[in-house]
Formats: sequence, C-alpha cells, structure tokens
Amino acid sequence: MSDDYTAITHGISVKVRSFFLADQSRPDERHFVWAYRVRMENQSSETIQLLRRTWRITDGQGRVQHVHGDGVIGQQPVLKPGETFEYTSGTPLETASGFMTGQYHMILTASGAAIDVDIPDFSLDSPYYAGVVH
Repeated sequence: MSDDYTAITHGISVKVRSFFLADQSRPDERHFVWAYRVRMENQSSETIQLLRRTWRITDGQGRVQHVHGDGVIGQQPVLKPGETFEYTSGTPLETASGFMTGQYHMILTASGAAIDVDIPDFSLDSPYYAGVVH
C-alpha cells in the first residue's frame, strides 16, 4: 500500500492511494496490476459535477498511455459544498512500476462554467521493483 497523494484545485480536493494487486498480477508474463482509490471533496462554495476524466499513465520504461472518458466508473457525480465522492478503479502495466496523473473535467452547476481539477501524480510501485518511480 502506498501513501496518499493530494491535490486541491478550485477548492476541490482529490486524494489518491494506490495498491499493488499481487493476486491479479503475473510478473513472469510482464502483467502487473494496481487498484487506486480516489476521494474527491468539494471544499468550495459551489455545486460541481464531474463530466469527464483524462489520465496520463506512464510505465517504468517511460511509455505513456492517455485515457479519456466520460465520468468515473460509469458515474458523473454531483457534489454540493462539503460533499465527498469515492471510487476505486485500476490499471495494468507491462512493467513493475509506473505512475499516473490526470484531470477531472467538471462544471459549476449554477453557471455551467467549465473547470479542470488536477489529479495528483501518484506512484504505482510493486515488490518486483526495488526503486520508486515517483
């Protein structure tokens, strides 16, 4: 289990923790899997809605994959001031380490104004890699 990584943008806190999934990984086949838990908290005074996400996933050899999509885990949550939303997802890599970063594309529901909220850089470390990428 790794540390928590946190970013706050426009009063929206995004906290991430990653977990190596040894039971789903097959190191001898270059298949390493992580889960990550995200907790968003609306610390602003406005209601927001998450519409889309953009991820940048970098493996231990520096190869980059960009992932874009609507919502998260099939949802486009609305958060009133003080509310939180948590979800867990995952990613596989061909290397024993890597890191992820990204943005949530949201709107302020009252005005419809678009905002981008940073997802902090976070490390994907496994016991099969002696160093730390991030």
